Amino acid sequence: MAYFADGDLVGKVVKVGWLDKSAPFSIGATDSIFLKKLLRLYRHRIRQTRGFHSCQFCRERKLGIPLELDGRVILLGDAEIQVTGEDGRVYSAPGMIFHYIVAHGYKPPEDFILAVCSGTWTSLNDAVAVTALRVTPRERTANLTYSGHSEEAQAQRDARELERFGYAQELLRSMGGFSTFAISFTIISIITGVFTLYDYGLRMGGPLEMTLGWPIVSLGSLLVAMSMGELCSAIPTSGGTYHWSAELGGPTWAWFTAWFNTVGLVTAAAGIDYGCATYLVPILGMGSSRFALLLTYGLILLSHALINHYGIRWVAWLSDLSVTIHILGVVVLVGALVIFAPKQPLSFLLSRETTSPIHAPYLWLFVLGMLQAQWVYTGYDGPAQVSEETVDPRRRAPWGIVMGVAVSAIFGYILVMGLTWAIPGLSSVMNSTDSAGNSLPAVLAIVVSTLGERAGRAVLLLAVAAMWFCGLSTITSGSRVIFALARDKGLPLAALWGKTNHRHRTPAAAIWLVTGLAFAAMVYSGSVAVVTSLSVVGCYLAYSIPIFLGWRKKSQWLSKRGPWNLGRQSNLVNILALAWTIFICFIMIMPPNARTGYSIGAVIVALFALHHFTGPHEMRKPNWIAGESS
Repeated sequence: MAYFADGDLVGKVVKVGWLDKSAPFSIGATDSIFLKKLLRLYRHRIRQTRGFHSCQFCRERKLGIPLELDGRVILLGDAEIQVTGEDGRVYSAPGMIFHYIVAHGYKPPEDFILAVCSGTWTSLNDAVAVTALRVTPRERTANLTYSGHSEEAQAQRDARELERFGYAQELLRSMGGFSTFAISFTIISIITGVFTLYDYGLRMGGPLEMTLGWPIVSLGSLLVAMSMGELCSAIPTSGGTYHWSAELGGPTWAWFTAWFNTVGLVTAAAGIDYGCATYLVPILGMGSSRFALLLTYGLILLSHALINHYGIRWVAWLSDLSVTIHILGVVVLVGALVIFAPKQPLSFLLSRETTSPIHAPYLWLFVLGMLQAQWVYTGYDGPAQVSEETVDPRRRAPWGIVMGVAVSAIFGYILVMGLTWAIPGLSSVMNSTDSAGNSLPAVLAIVVSTLGERAGRAVLLLAVAAMWFCGLSTITSGSRVIFALARDKGLPLAALWGKTNHRHRTPAAAIWLVTGLAFAAMVYSGSVAVVTSLSVVGCYLAYSIPIFLGWRKKSQWLSKRGPWNLGRQSNLVNILALAWTIFICFIMIMPPNARTGYSIGAVIVALFALHHFTGPHEMRKPNWIAGESS
């Protein structure tokens, strides 16, 4: 296809949209009404040829771009359109101009736009006057069907919007809505959380803990998720929580938010992958020695780092698969327990019987047992961390955060209640051992005693798979926080940790740093309970800071809210979310988890010292731009 600069006069015809890869062209937003009229103009195309031109800007060089028009699919690239403006000037454009605008952000000259909206169109036969065409409300809101390129077009618009925030599109933007939700759902990982700490919750609060604790914690976590979703829609960048704090509170708030989030995600990855190792070691017949556990744990972390290093598409695909495994696993396991296992009377589900070593009122034991459910709900801000790799992140990332919590609440409760209803006896389950005298996890004891050894092995495999997927997504989320923080000059050696792998377009250095820190955290603590409590406190401190700042300054950013927002209920939801966060953080550091309190206290002191002695932290922050309101 010949190249003409916009405005070139050939004879008496003004050329518009005859683009070439080697020549720059104007980029900008175009009105939806203009696009509708341009689409209708294509019905009167002229000078059709037998062959098709390809788009030079697309990765796939296809001959002819598919477009649905009048209920049938046609191919762009074989014709030309002409329109005469009110001033009598004739404009000529290739049929591909529609593709250039939608897929690549091309902005035609204003004179051409005016001519299309109110001029005279030329058909194959003769001039047909179509002046000031009216576009009905139905046409104005209808979706243009653009076969094969709508996602690419949206990704291009997202990349330009990211540039308006002040950042280049360095990471590969390819994740859809389901994959974004899958990241959140996989990090939450109901199977991981339930299988790992079911013993703890059952020991503290007994069956009533399972019946009431899960829905209470789910509701509190959903309030936090909704508050974060609103902020994510307004600022969809990889910095997530700390970028929100940067805009609403300044660099100091942002710095501490980023570090709390990093601590929470690193310790979450440590707890998840170490838990995976404890389930995998018996399957491999390696024995449960400290060396065997650490070796297996290190290999699991290595597998996660390698997959994250070599591409977000692998992570997205595996996260999608994880959703299927989680839901099918829960349905099959609970279905088998309901159909085949002997069950307790329904009154058992309200029993306060406990085996807790702590002598305290039942209400306090019940509150302490809520750690079992609360640890499940950490890391669900993952969609915000991968928003720069998500198509249409203003809508999809917030929905990913909220739906991750909501779907986990439903299927997690089904799993918890199915297991609790099938408990053969509380003391026997809590004191079960294998043939070698090693303690059995309560979930495994319930399944083996009611469904047999083969079912027990299947549950072990299900637990290992779920934990492996969960750890993979947690490394993904944590590495994006590190990458964004380094990019904004908020880390020592920022130039190193902010590097991306140019071939795979992943934050390689940040991935390996998070992996190394996760391994060190588990070696240091030596306790799953400590790292899990630390992850809850770290994550929820990072969640609460921007929610508090956003609530405090709500009137200042209402006009910049994105299309996903809480409307008039925003302040109420924010206050309830903050109250829940304060409550749950207090519980997480109470005995028998006092070591968590000392650890988080040490972390806070260390962060204050690091912040004080490493100079001013005038980190970059995004240039906040308004999102669409509808």
